[in-house]
This record gives sequence, C-alpha cells and structure tokens, in this order.
Amino acid sequence: MVTGSGRCDLVLRDVSFPDGRVADISVRGGKVCHVGAGYPSFQEISCRGKTVLPGAIDMHVHMRGRSQKEKEDWGSGTRSALAGGVTVVVDQPNTIPPLTTPASFRERVREARESSLCHFAINAGAEEGMDVGTLWREGPIAFGEIFTAPSSYGTGIRPGALAGVLRSVALLGGLCTIHAESPGEGRDVDLLAHNAIRSAGGEAAAVSWVRQVNSYPCRLHFCHLSSAEAVMSAGNDTVEVTPHHLLLSLDDFSPSDPHGKVNPPLRTATVREELWSVWERIDVLASDHAPHTCREKDQAFPDAPSGVPGVETMIPLCLAACRKRHIPVTTLVEKTCWNPARILGIPKAGYSTGERADFAIYPPGETPVRGDELHSRAGWSPFEGMPAVFPDIVIMGGDIVYREGDFFPGRPQWFMGRGYIGETQRRNGADTARP
Repeated sequence: MVTGSGRCDLVLRDVSFPDGRVADISVRGGKVCHVGAGYPSFQEISCRGKTVLPGAIDMHVHMRGRSQKEKEDWGSGTRSALAGGVTVVVDQPNTIPPLTTPASFRERVREARESSLCHFAINAGAEEGMDVGTLWREGPIAFGEIFTAPSSYGTGIRPGALAGVLRSVALLGGLCTIHAESPGEGRDVDLLAHNAIRSAGGEAAAVSWVRQVNSYPCRLHFCHLSSAEAVMSAGNDTVEVTPHHLLLSLDDFSPSDPHGKVNPPLRTATVREELWSVWERIDVLASDHAPHTCREKDQAFPDAPSGVPGVETMIPLCLAACRKRHIPVTTLVEKTCWNPARILGIPKAGYSTGERADFAIYPPGETPVRGDELHSRAGWSPFEGMPAVFPDIVIMGGDIVYREGDFFPGRPQWFMGRGYIGETQRRNGADTARP
C-alpha cells in the first residue's frame, strides 16, 4: 500500500520473473509493497532485457580483519560482496583470535557494525569445554564451521568433544555447520598430492562419521562439499557447494601452483562434472571467500595457505554457467537466496509483497573475470578470464548501494541468531535466559 506522500520509494519497471511473467516491482520502507503495474514513485529503474535476482546470501565468507586486515577487512570484503550481487554475508569464526568467547564474538560484531556495507550475520566457533549457552546468547546465527580435521586457522575437534557440542547446540535449537575432511598421510607438495591426501573419499567418510556422532540430533549443514559422493552421503542434512568446486579442476593449474590450493581440494575434471550431476540435491551455493594476498600465494606450495577469494564472482560466474548449461535461473535463486534464508532464519528477499527489497540487476552479456578489477584486497582470482555476468545495479533495503562501479550508503543490518538476549537484558543480569 502507498501511504503518506502517495508515492513509493522505488519502482523496478518491466522485471522478467523466472516463471516468465513481466511486471513492475514497487518498493517502500525497504520491502516490496506491490507487484504488478508500478505505483507512482520517487525513482524508477528500467529492467527491460535484464536479469533481476534477489540479493544473494553468501553463508560462508571469511572477512579476515584484525591482524589479517592485509588480506581483507569488513570494508573491502563487503564492497566485493555488493559488487557481486551479494547483500548478506555470513562470517566464519576461525578468525585470529577465534570466536569462541563472548568477548571475542562481541568485538567481531562491533567491527562489522562499524565497517560492513552490506547486511551480515556471524557464526560462533566451537571447541572442547566451551560454554555454548553463554555464547549462544551473544547472537551467533550458527556454530561453525566446525572442523573435523585441521585446516587454515582452524583446528580439528575430537570425536567426544564434537558429540558434546552437537548435543549442546541441539538443546538450544541451533545449527552446526561442518567442515568435513579426513586427511590421510603424505607430503603435501603439489595439487595432485593435496587432492590425494584430502581425498573425496575421505570427505564423504567424514560426512558419514559426523552424522553417526550426531545422535541427539542437532541440525547440521555441511560446508563446501567437493564431490557427488560427499553430497549424497549427507542424507537429509543440508549441503553447500562452492563455485570453485563446480567450475575449476586440477587441470586448470600447473601442479605446483598454490593459487589452486584450497580445502577441500580442487578435484579432477571427472569429479567436478559429477558434482554438476547432483545440482538438484545441492541446497546452497556459497563462496567460501578465503582471501590471501598474492605474496602469500606466491610462496612454495607447502608453505602457501589454502583458500581462494570468491564472494564477488560467485553469482556472476554461476549465472553465466546456468545460461550456458540451460539451468533454470530459479534454481540459482533457491541456492543463493531462499534456501540460505530458510536454513539460517533470515527474512527472505524476493519478488513478493512484504519480502526484503534486496535486488541485483544483471545485463544480458558477459565479461571476463579480471582479478585486479575486483574489490577484495586479495588482488587476484582463481577464475581469471572466465565468463561472468556482473550486476550493473545492486539494491539493498530499497536503496541503491552499487551502480556501475560506484558505491552509495545503505542501511546494513546485523541478522543475529534467535538466542540473542540484547544489551538491556545482559545489563540486567539475565544470564540464564533461553530463546
């Protein structure tokens, strides 16, 4: 409904919906207020011939900062997100220091509130002996990624400790996200060895093992699975896959090139193609944006850190891939917007009245990825030269926050978990509060 001045804030004209309809989307107060013939408005954007997608939720990013700000910080990382059509990021807790105490979690929220350009949520870490209930009341959206084996800035958790954490989080009604790997022995000297040591079979076995340990049970979400075998091992738990596991393989890098080093590893072209075969089973696409500088990646393979940047290229690459493979764009929206919102309990962005007015408007053509033109401090991309469809305009809460290379102030929001009790309650000593 239009009230007050009789005008809405913004109208997107001639939006082509995934189901083939064409209509205008009217926006007021940060939400969709009407779909159909556009209301009178203060601002209009023509979307004729363009693809309009709801703003994406990237539920797996590492925004670095603190002692790692040379790699990335909240400002650079969220500029990168917006320029790629992502309006919500979910930060992971294997920071320095890790987010396993109320004090470290509160400091992370403070950093994000001060510097994030887009909406955000933050996960809490999990370790043996941790007071899960107290940390839950600080507002994490989930616990994890919880590592079943050591990875960059993350330590593996013991089986007994994992069972205890899963039970504690289950009692709170929370969600645990899992980094499932079971590395074998060997010298990690190149991409072939990295793939063999952290094998797809070991990943699938780790998924099955976590599900066996989860006897209470807790809601589980498996992060960045890299093979069809691992995806199908997850049963009815939700699973996440990254663009780099869908689009890149060992063949795309020389064996000694650390720019292709990531955990779980890049697989063979055959395993990569098999991952596309379970597209319908994949619940979520997330970038696992893990930026490292060129200087770090240029070290000898055993010394170089694992991880690649990807928040800015996730939707542009996948939209181009969907067009090429004739995959309905609706499924891309489901995996990058609607399913993450449902899993995390974040209000949905979309085309219907009352939904968050977060949108990205994409042109019909493609452009190649150029790492030095992206906004991450990493300054490089493993997808260099690959075809992508970057948005011309990004809207968050009804405000234009990005337009053809320029950024504009928005109203970023912290999406806290439902255990959050708030500052007033905390000052009043409500340390036994429950959601």
